[in-house]
Amino acid sequence: MRGKKSYQAWTISDEFWEAIKDEIPKKERDPEKKYKNTPGQGRKPMPARKALEGIFYVLRTGCQWKALPREYGSGSTVHRRFQEWLAAGFFEKIWKKGLERYDDLEGIGWEWQSLDGCMVKAPLALEPVGKNPTDRGKNGTKRSVLTDEKGLPLAVVLSGANTHDIKLLEETLDHIVVVRPEPDEKYPQNLCLDAGYTGREDALEQRNYIPHIRPRGEEKKELERNPDFRARRWVVEVTHSFFNRFRKLLVRYEKKATNYMALIQFACAVIVWRKLIPVHL
Repeated sequence: MRGKKSYQAWTISDEFWEAIKDEIPKKERDPEKKYKNTPGQGRKPMPARKALEGIFYVLRTGCQWKALPREYGSGSTVHRRFQEWLAAGFFEKIWKKGLERYDDLEGIGWEWQSLDGCMVKAPLALEPVGKNPTDRGKNGTKRSVLTDEKGLPLAVVLSGANTHDIKLLEETLDHIVVVRPEPDEKYPQNLCLDAGYTGREDALEQRNYIPHIRPRGEEKKELERNPDFRARRWVVEVTHSFFNRFRKLLVRYEKKATNYMALIQFACAVIVWRKLIPVHL
């Protein structure tokens, strides 16, 4: 429409920026290094919000860093800022902060959790990588995700595509980014899994989980037999689908696992914060 201003979907909202800006690491001068310019002189650094929107653009569209539109500044500068924030743990911090905020306002659904893995193509990855059995043995990466009962990502672990899901079970449960409350008789914690995790019930019971291991499709059949039955495990499938909507995650082109994990953590933060406030315009 004429006269109506349009916004791109990767423009960070003011609400999201205000919620996370304090977590952005401050760049300080090295006291042992000699600088030619005094503080305040020289070229002004790229604004942090502009750099964040550039990273978000790459995450959403899947473009190469060097192909970043000029409106976001130099692609190399945005990528360098991404590396600095990655090293400072910024993306995991805003994911964790979002979960803590959600827990205070709505409450994380610890009662019914779901866990499953998903394989993605990784043609350029160096580690962790393995032969993808669903892609004619080409290189791939597996993403193991734990979610709460509403699909909020609580933990993510990476491995080679040829790693069996059951080998990532305990590692995924040990990487929950927020403090998991101790379950009891009044507030039990159930974990929904598919048949690929059969045989590790003892490990789940040691962590005070009540395992619910069902083959794929069994919940659908149970729902047909019992209209009052409520399927639980499907939420983790939805979360994997949300991840794949970020095109930078759909096919992994990052060589380093740390870079790919940081992008996943940013996506986790976006998924969580969307439940609370508008993340982008």
